Amino acid sequence: MHIILVEDDQSLGAAIRRALERLSYTVTWLLDGSQAAAALRDESADLVLLDLGLPGKDGLDVLLETRRNRITTPVLILTARDGVQARVQGLDAGADDYLTKPFHLDELGARIRSLTRRMQGLAVNRIEVGALCLDVGTSEVMFRGKRVELTRREFSLLQALMERAGRLVRRDALDNSLYGNDKVVSDGALDVLVHSLRRKLSFETIQNVRGFGYMIPRDPQ
Repeated sequence: MHIILVEDDQSLGAAIRRALERLSYTVTWLLDGSQAAAALRDESADLVLLDLGLPGKDGLDVLLETRRNRITTPVLILTARDGVQARVQGLDAGADDYLTKPFHLDELGARIRSLTRRMQGLAVNRIEVGALCLDVGTSEVMFRGKRVELTRREFSLLQALMERAGRLVRRDALDNSLYGNDKVVSDGALDVLVHSLRRKLSFETIQNVRGFGYMIPRDPQ
């Protein structure tokens, strides 16, 4: 999952990014509202964590512009503006959730998981596809009743495929979910990652549509 974090406080932004990366998320960290508005127009993120008091462009203006452009990317506001009126204004502007500073990073993780469940139509943190079970909350993966140890990137790839089980997931969508705006990643990085994941599961679990992308069938073997 690719998350855009918009936070101009250097120490807080760094702490949030570290915490999210430990939870297997891919994070693009932006420091001002103008950058955020441009990134959201590309619709490249799965979720946006948006501060309101930003240089360049106020976060609320970014959110209003985003929704006027019919961009539906989920937005979780992170802000020191804790008054009732500020929360109402943020939610009415199109935010999907609102978390006031200071907050505990564990609560932020729980809010993200809640939004993810809502996006995927899930009631719990687990995604089950055939013999595969992935727990977003604990980062645990079970296959045929046995725990499988995955790297952060492998977990993110498996989650992206399981969320869309039975459907082809295009290469560009997977690249974005795994690497965000990282331009340093080599062209073959995704294929190497898929090969590593297949070795840990089974080579039949992930199917390749050459030149287009990958998919996990609804009942993987």
